[in-house]
Amino acid sequence: MALILNKKYKLDSSENFDDYMKALGVGMVKRTLGNTATPVVELTKNDDGKFVLSSNSTMKNSSIVFNLDEEFLEETIDGRKVKSIISQDGNKLIHVQKYDKHSDTTIVREFEPDQLKMILTIDGITCTRIYKPID
Repeated sequence: MALILNKKYKLDSSENFDDYMKALGVGMVKRTLGNTATPVVELTKNDDGKFVLSSNSTMKNSSIVFNLDEEFLEETIDGRKVKSIISQDGNKLIHVQKYDKHSDTTIVREFEPDQLKMILTIDGITCTRIYKPID
């Protein structure tokens, strides 16, 4: 885990994000903004042992604080209030969001030396977003 902490990654490419957001019920205006944003993502660890996953862009900043394998309440960047749990599998963080108005959403973040690959899935719709490290 130490190899992926405190590194910043900026969105480099995105595939099928609009369809993914439609499946979440995100309206056209927010989808348009979401498709133009180039967020910077960073995973850090607090002194108390909790992880902080932040996403910052010119449009909106967000962060979630969590312990691995413990459910927590999360307000997503599009305003949904979900129950989430994040687990670790090697260099991957698996993030499951449960929401009463649609199926569960799964976000797999795979940290590699030269990129962060995010695979977002809901109802058979998959979106892939590639982030590149920045200084």
